[in-house]
Amino acid sequence: MRFIPDCIVLLKRLLGDERVPLGAKLAVGLLLPYLVLPFDLIPDFIPVAGQIDDALLVAVVVAYVSRRAGRQVIADLWPGSDRGLRVVLAATRAS
Repeated sequence: MRFIPDCIVLLKRLLGDERVPLGAKLAVGLLLPYLVLPFDLIPDFIPVAGQIDDALLVAVVVAYVSRRAGRQVIADLWPGSDRGLRVVLAATRAS
């Protein structure tokens, strides 16, 4: 239940961290409004599929930030559980 809010906190923290390069911050900065807007590639009102495109974009952006800033930055800024961090870091490898 806390995974999505933890991801949002992570994205906000990435924006404020000096170890994250400007290009990676730009990717995060573009992702956040996309997640909030009601219109997406697949609209959020479509059950399951509407949330999958959001989750995939989060995974791609976090993977990009991880490649640019390092996995340790993601680990340092992750606000959630160790289990949630393992999921996020695994997604960065898969993306």
